[in-house]
Amino acid sequence: MSAAETSSPASLTVWVPLTIRRRPGRKTIVTPNGVALQAQATATTQTRGDPALVKALARAFRYQRMLDEGRYASISEMAAGEKLDRGYMGRLLQLTLLAPEIVEKVLDGRQPDQLDLPRLMQALPSAWSEQTDTLATV
Repeated sequence: MSAAETSSPASLTVWVPLTIRRRPGRKTIVTPNGVALQAQATATTQTRGDPALVKALARAFRYQRMLDEGRYASISEMAAGEKLDRGYMGRLLQLTLLAPEIVEKVLDGRQPDQLDLPRLMQALPSAWSEQTDTLATV
């Protein structure tokens, strides 16, 4: 027998019964006996903001960056490339014109309870002070 035949690689499979449940900003591992463990990822950033609003803001700024970098020549071209409705894309991009104070409140979860995504995507004044006044009375 040669050395290669006696030291052939062995395969070992380990099966661990667990379930991973995804929740906004975190993952929970549930063991077979029902104990929930928090999975901590070093690069995970948790947000206190409304996930729908935070995601919409992130997408809006991403799409604006793509336009600024010249990846798309127009909103219509980008909407077609991203397989989104042109009107929705335009309304989403309006979120990049929000007052920084409003963006911070949304990201920190400090926006008024009545401020949801449909309201945020409605036409707003262009002046930041008027935006904050309008959204404060929502």
